[in-house]
Amino acid sequence: MSVTYKKQFRKNPFLKDGSGKYYPQLLVWGKSATLNSIAVQMKESSSLTLGDIQSVLTNFVKALRSELYNGRSVNVDGFGVFSLSASTVGSALKKECLPEKIKAVRINFRASSAIRPNLDTATTRAEDRIDFVDLETQLKKLNMQESGGEEDGGKEEGGGDGGLDENPLG
Repeated sequence: MSVTYKKQFRKNPFLKDGSGKYYPQLLVWGKSATLNSIAVQMKESSSLTLGDIQSVLTNFVKALRSELYNGRSVNVDGFGVFSLSASTVGSALKKECLPEKIKAVRINFRASSAIRPNLDTATTRAEDRIDFVDLETQLKKLNMQESGGEEDGGKEEGGGDGGLDENPLG
């Protein structure tokens, strides 16, 4: 598995000279995985039908929502804990602290240590390892393949630099 990153310059807000540092910023490619695409992956390693898996996942989402809306957290072993939190407005007096002071509610997720990425280089299982790939390097390789291996080929007209400062999704 590999995750692409780009080198993002961020100014230091405390320094007036505009200086800063470059930080790796992880990129997301393509469309998000859907309930259906996850179900298809699960079917490949299961004896269940695609319909069975889709039904279980759909019912899980409904049950999760119901538990959260009843004031409970939901702990899915080996996955993580879902809970609610709220953005609120404070009150000077206890008696003024009413539900109207709740402005927004969010669903939070805290990943279990079993699924958290481990950057330890001693990880032996291939499915647990994340390789980080530089966007610039990836684009250069793609340009080399498209241009037939020529060093300077592959640049589009218009003076672009391969979209390094643009959204990689287009």
